[in-house]
Amino acid sequence: MTDEEAGLPAGPPRPEGAVVLDAKGLRALAHPVRVQLVGLLRTHGPSTATRLAERMGLTSGATSYHLRQLAAAGFVAEDTGRGNARERWWHAVHRSTWFTDMGLADQEPEAALGYLQSIVTAHTRTAQRALGALPAMPRPWRDVFDLNDWALRLTPEEATRLGAELVELVGRYRQAGPQDSTAEQDGTGRVSVIVQLLPEPTEGPGPGAAPATPDVTPDATADPAADPGTPAGPLEDR
Repeated sequence: MTDEEAGLPAGPPRPEGAVVLDAKGLRALAHPVRVQLVGLLRTHGPSTATRLAERMGLTSGATSYHLRQLAAAGFVAEDTGRGNARERWWHAVHRSTWFTDMGLADQEPEAALGYLQSIVTAHTRTAQRALGALPAMPRPWRDVFDLNDWALRLTPEEATRLGAELVELVGRYRQAGPQDSTAEQDGTGRVSVIVQLLPEPTEGPGPGAAPATPDVTPDATADPAADPGTPAGPLEDR
């Protein structure tokens, strides 16, 4: 996805070019296609609805619609220095999105859940894309690839502090942008660092217990467009 920081604690100052979601922005991004569109524009720079549609496996009409909705919410804008009367170019207005107001999540539960689900989808797509490209990467980059997880026992305060420390640590390094042109000269490349703090549902009976998960057979007739990762049918391209 792009540089989406979903639900991270408010520790270090926001980086330059970041936008903090309000209710209008949250509702606008509560859709996987829009999250992916913003991510593509932030990662690769300005593009057209047609080019984006080809990359996402959608129709240009669908991407045009979602780009207009994003423009109305202030996330993208028309790039008037490119294109012509028949072809509109769009660019991202911000470099990253921050969603840290859990009070807003309480006020807009459906939008918050839709946005967070889109971020999870984007993170999964980023990992799958890197894994798929791994065999063809130069050996030094193959050695960089890493997947880790830890189960910690923390208080909410400790977990919040951990999140802030991780954000501060990542912030020490140079942020990638679509205009980067020094990779060949200095040996750098884009590296996605995905931070997830996931409180686990309580198991067993009692308050806070996770509900039983019913056995569900996937619906083979489901609309493929609902999954932004399906070629037939859409955060990102971080």
